[in-house]
Amino acid sequence: MGLLSDPNRRQAVIRLLTRLNAPICLVCYLAGVAWFMGLAFEPFTLRTYMSENAMGSTMVEEHFPAGEKALVTAREFAAHKKKQDGMPVNWLVKTMQDRGLEVFTQTFSRTLPFPDENKERFMVKGTNVYGILRAPRAPRTEALVLTAPCSPGNANNQAVGLLLVLAQYFRNQVYWAKDIIFLVNEHDLIGMQAWLEGYHHTNTTGMDWSPLQGRAGSIQAALSLELSSDVVTSLDIVLEGLNGQLPNLDLTNLFYAFCQKIGVLCTIQGKLQRNDWDSASGYSHAVQTLMLMVLKQASGRPWGDHGLFLRYHIEAATIKGINSFRQYKTDATTVGRLLEGMYRKLNNLLERLHQSYFFYLLPSLSHFVSIGYYMPAFGLLAVILLLRALDLWVQLAAAPPASEDGVADAEQASPGGLSVMTPLVISHLTGAALYALPICFQEMAVEHFPVSETEAVVLTAIAIYTAGLALPHNTHRLVSGEGTEQGWRVLKLVALLYLAVLLGCTALINFSLGFILALTMVPVAAVVTPHVPKLLTAFIMVLLSPACTLLFSVFIFQELQEMPLSFQDGWLLFLSVISQGILDHSLYGSLVFPLVSLMIYPCWLLFWNILFWK
Repeated sequence: MGLLSDPNRRQAVIRLLTRLNAPICLVCYLAGVAWFMGLAFEPFTLRTYMSENAMGSTMVEEHFPAGEKALVTAREFAAHKKKQDGMPVNWLVKTMQDRGLEVFTQTFSRTLPFPDENKERFMVKGTNVYGILRAPRAPRTEALVLTAPCSPGNANNQAVGLLLVLAQYFRNQVYWAKDIIFLVNEHDLIGMQAWLEGYHHTNTTGMDWSPLQGRAGSIQAALSLELSSDVVTSLDIVLEGLNGQLPNLDLTNLFYAFCQKIGVLCTIQGKLQRNDWDSASGYSHAVQTLMLMVLKQASGRPWGDHGLFLRYHIEAATIKGINSFRQYKTDATTVGRLLEGMYRKLNNLLERLHQSYFFYLLPSLSHFVSIGYYMPAFGLLAVILLLRALDLWVQLAAAPPASEDGVADAEQASPGGLSVMTPLVISHLTGAALYALPICFQEMAVEHFPVSETEAVVLTAIAIYTAGLALPHNTHRLVSGEGTEQGWRVLKLVALLYLAVLLGCTALINFSLGFILALTMVPVAAVVTPHVPKLLTAFIMVLLSPACTLLFSVFIFQELQEMPLSFQDGWLLFLSVISQGILDHSLYGSLVFPLVSLMIYPCWLLFWNILFWK
């Protein structure tokens, strides 16, 4: 503390930081990238372990025998679904009632802001069917949920069949201390959103739904089941939820523990568990798994029905059956035994899952990276913004240059406030236009151009984004004529601090999104001035802009999934991702689209304005 309290020493430290500012920033950036890449290295990871005492052992006996019956029920469900050309509500109600459940239905409808061309729908109407198994040994104040979405075509029929047979099997057991809700939701996430809003008496998305006639206790945990084959080779657990939320790590540990006990091949991000961590191929495998999780979490979209439970503080995950070329096979009986064991352990909970981590990254199911290990990677990038801001602050605090007669140049010493405020205001107005106008102007675009509503929304967003590159970069001259040398320094100082706060808040909510944005925006923020080569710097800035970051992320994600795309297919997928991001914000409350359009993009425009400052 004496070093900072002594004015002379403090000035010496400041002079050192300003004199070596560029080398220190370069070292911090390289160290941040190296730290992140090292997160998949075994010394940086911890072995997973069960923190919750009530689930600390898998010593329960699973007796579920009815795998073949589940497949027969699945085929019956598929026949009725095909006959009804949709969800067979009456058959599901009767089947659940025959199994001794209290059965209820919920109707819902939702008009999308523009058609979802991926699933060819605009007006969505559907019905959710759920049955409640009342706990025979408790006051019925807590509940667990098992859900299986009713998907189009032949998808997920086996999951619904297994759910119905598990309901019958659980009905004959007497040890349940929590209510168990068996839910079959229609129209995937939209139906799940309607049911959760109805269950918790909230309406945050403007959806129309009928009130629930039957409720159980407070939901402690939930699992969503996705099975589309009679035989699966492995079970994959999906964790990423809305806005990058993750369930408590103990839920993942419980899944992994029972997979190990029963002998089921389990994966995460579709990748198998490996033990050769000390080899180059093992490290590469761990890095790919880690990066897939980071990209999925950064998208902010729910990657399964479980993703919407997390916003209600309900620990949830999706278990997905994968049928691939592997020789290892798992039947429905084994999957039923795994679910039975997990629900019996969740049934023992005395309180909500809270003792393990909520912020983590997984290079594999047996190792995890805690928040204390991965946050320094972001911190090393964020400190560059503060160092550059300190350098500018020292420059601005220095004595103003004197003219030939010894009088300070007042224009250079005190830049006009309007010359700084004008770029700030116009950049954020451009961001507001990017947020609001694509949906508002879709009808006008359809009338004047041969495009669909979805294409109109995406193309309008791209047009506004591109127009923003031309609009703000000389806005300070609208008011004050020529900009001053001190003016761009003040603007950059404000932009640096604004970006530091913005990325810091983003990383606290969604580390992956904050880190990816910092990885691309920090170099731009650190380097750009009006005196660098404009054409080269402008080209680099465009490559590191938010839109190009999204485009590169699409290609990297497909490459990591071992499904590389051509540029044309990648571009079409990029356009689809934009429309899906806008839909996710409207339907489920995803924050990525408003964050990028209202804050990240305007902040990037400030640096673009500095580059063309005159």
